[in-house]
Amino acid sequence: MQLEAERRMLGMSGGIEELGSVRWELALCLLVCWVICYFSIWKGVRSSGKVAYFTATFPYVMLLILLIRGLTLPGASEGIYYYLYPDINHLADLEVWIEAGTQICFSYSLAGGTLVVLSSYNDYNNNCYKDCFWLCLLNSGTSFVAGFVVFSVLGFMAHKQGVPVNTVTKSGPGLAFIAYPQATALMPLPQFWSVCFFLMLILLAIDSHFVAMESFISTVSDLFPKLFRAPVNHEIFVLISCITTFLLQLTLVTEGGIFIFQLTEFYGCTSLCQKIIIISECIVLGWMFGANRLSNIIEDMTGQRPSLFFKLCWKYIIPPLSLTLLPKGDFATKFVSPVIFLHLPPMCGSQARRSPSSPAPVACRQSLLDFGGERYKG
Repeated sequence: MQLEAERRMLGMSGGIEELGSVRWELALCLLVCWVICYFSIWKGVRSSGKVAYFTATFPYVMLLILLIRGLTLPGASEGIYYYLYPDINHLADLEVWIEAGTQICFSYSLAGGTLVVLSSYNDYNNNCYKDCFWLCLLNSGTSFVAGFVVFSVLGFMAHKQGVPVNTVTKSGPGLAFIAYPQATALMPLPQFWSVCFFLMLILLAIDSHFVAMESFISTVSDLFPKLFRAPVNHEIFVLISCITTFLLQLTLVTEGGIFIFQLTEFYGCTSLCQKIIIISECIVLGWMFGANRLSNIIEDMTGQRPSLFFKLCWKYIIPPLSLTLLPKGDFATKFVSPVIFLHLPPMCGSQARRSPSSPAPVACRQSLLDFGGERYKG
C-alpha cells in the first residue's frame, strides 16, 4: 500500500534534488481546491461564513457514521483499550509533552492569527468567555471522539493481521492516506467507507484552507482598507492571492514534492515558531499592554472580569512553559523513510525554522512604540 502511494499517487523521485515533473492529477486536485477556496472567500466573511455552516458541520455526520462502523468491527475493543489505557511511563518523556503542546497549538489554531482575525468581526459586547469555552469543549471533544474512530479501525487491522496495535502503523500522513484506506478495503462495502472517510478529510481541509486564507486577506485589507476593501478591488486581490499561492504550491505536487512538504512541515510550520509567537504575544499583552488593562477591556466587553488565574497565565505561566516545551532533535521523516537530504546543511534548516517567527520581536518593539513606551501597571 505504501509503495502504491509512493509510486502511483506521488510518483516519488529519488530525493529533494530531483523535483521532476508536475503530477497533473495532483495539480488538478490542487486547482479544484483553490477554486473552491476563492469562491468561499471572495465576498469576505459574508460568503465564507455561509460556506462554513456546511464544511464545519457535515464532517460531524461522517465522523458519527465512521464511529458507529468502527465500534462494530472485530478487534475494535483492542484498539480502544490501547487508546484509553496508554503507557503512563511515557509521561516522563519530555518529547511527549512537546508533541502534545504542538498538537494543541495546531488543533486550536494558536499563534496562527486565525482566531484573532475572525473574532474581530464579532460585536464589541460579544461574550468571548462563552465562545472560548465552547471552542475548547468542541475542539477537544471532537479530538477525543475521533480517537475512537481511528483506534477502533487500528484494532481491527491488528486483529486481521494478528499483531499488536502499536505495530500496525506510525503517525503522520501515512495514517490517513495509507493505514485507514487499507483498513476500509478490508470492510464490507469498502467504496462507501472510503468515500465517507475522504469526504470528511476533504471538507475539513477545505474549511481550514479558506479560513487561513481569509485571515491573510483580512489582515492585509485592514492595513490598506481604502485600497483592498473596495468591492471590485477586494475580489481582484483575493483572486491574485489565490493564483499566486496556487503557483507556489505547484512545487508540492511534483515528483519530489513530498520531500518539500516534509521539509516545510518540519522546518517551516514547527512548534518552535509557534512557541516563540506565543511567548511574544504573552509578553506584549501581559507586560507591555498590561494584564490589568486587558482585564478592564474584557470586563467592559462582557460584563465579567477575568479571574486572577488568567493574569498569572499571561504573565508568569505560559511564557516559561512555552520555553520549556521548545522542540529538540533533528529532522526525521514521518511518511517516506529512509530519506537523506544530502544537499541541505543543518544550518540552512535551522535558519528556515527561525525565519517564520523572526517578525515576532519586531512586532513587540512596534507595540512599545505604539504605546509611546509607556509601561502599564500589571
